[in-house]
Amino acid sequence: MDSLKGLRIVYMGTPEFAVEPLRALMVNSANLVGVVTAPDKPAGRGQRIVQSPVKQFAQLHNISILQPFNLKDQGFIDSLKALNADLFIVVAFRMLPKIVWSIPKLGTFNLHASLLPQYRGAAPINWAIMNGELRTGVTTFLIDEKIDTGNVLLQQEEEIYPDDTAGDLHDRLMGVGAELVVKTALKLYGKSIEAIEQHKLIEFGELKPAPKLFKENTRIQWAESASVLHNFIRGLSPYPAAWTEMVSDDGKTTTAKILRAKVSDISIEMPVGIIKTDGKTCLSVSCGKGSIDILQIQLSGKKALPIDDFLKGFRAVESYRFI
Repeated sequence: MDSLKGLRIVYMGTPEFAVEPLRALMVNSANLVGVVTAPDKPAGRGQRIVQSPVKQFAQLHNISILQPFNLKDQGFIDSLKALNADLFIVVAFRMLPKIVWSIPKLGTFNLHASLLPQYRGAAPINWAIMNGELRTGVTTFLIDEKIDTGNVLLQQEEEIYPDDTAGDLHDRLMGVGAELVVKTALKLYGKSIEAIEQHKLIEFGELKPAPKLFKENTRIQWAESASVLHNFIRGLSPYPAAWTEMVSDDGKTTTAKILRAKVSDISIEMPVGIIKTDGKTCLSVSCGKGSIDILQIQLSGKKALPIDDFLKGFRAVESYRFI
C-alpha cells in the first residue's frame, strides 16, 4: 500500500508537536474525517481564549473538529462513531478510555517520543536529555488500557547531540515522528505490519520512566556534578526550565531560571553555589564536582538574557550565591 486514499482517519492531538504528523497525513492524501482536540481555554495574563495548534490547523483545512470535555460522554462517543473511521491516530493527547480506542476496525495507534519501552510517561524528551542519553527516537504503538504499554508497531532512532536542548530535540523528533505516523498508517492500511509486545524489546537493565515535570523535580541541585547539571539544564530548556534561587550576602533572595549552560573549562574549588565572574561575558558557578558557565538566565518577572547582557544590568553578582 503506497497511498492513504480511501483510509478514513480520525486524528487526536493538541500541541504544536501534533501538527506536523497531521500535515504529513494530509500531504499523503489521507481522508481525515475528523480531528479531536482539547477545548479552548483562557491563557496568559489577559486570560484570552486560546485554541490549540491542532484546532487552528484543522480549521484552516476545513476538517471537522470535536472538543470533548469528557471522553466518555455518550454524545461524543456517538459523534465519533458517526464519522465511520477505519483508524484513530493519537499524538500528544489525553489518555483514551477503551470505549474510544476500541471503535475503529484497524485500531488506534499513538506516537510517543521515545524508544519504548524506555521513557514511558509525559516528558520523554526532557528525561532522555536530563539522564544524559546519547540516543532516543519515536515509537508508534497500539493503545491499550495502560499508559504507553501497548504493542509496538514501528520505531525510528534519533541521535542526541552533546548540546541539544529539549527544544532542539523536540523539533527534530516532530519531523521524524510525522514520517513514522504516515509509514505506520500505510502499513496498517495494507495489513503489512505485525505488532510486537514491549517486553520483547527490553535490551538490558531497568526501565527509565518519564514522569510529568513539576516545580519539585525541576529545581537545580548544585551538589551534583557539572556534567549532570549541564544535562539537567538543557533537558529542561526552554520549558519548563531548570530553576534555582540566588541569595545575597544580606539575605535577599530571587528566583532564576537557567536556560543554557556549559561545563566550565576551569573548575572552581569552592563550596557549591559560589559565583565567580569577569563582570563581562562569563559567570561560573561551583558544583559538587567541577563548575558550570551560565550562558542564558532569566530572573523572576524578567525576560531571558544572554549572560553578557545580564551582567551589564546586574551589579555585584558575586555577592550572591546559588542555593
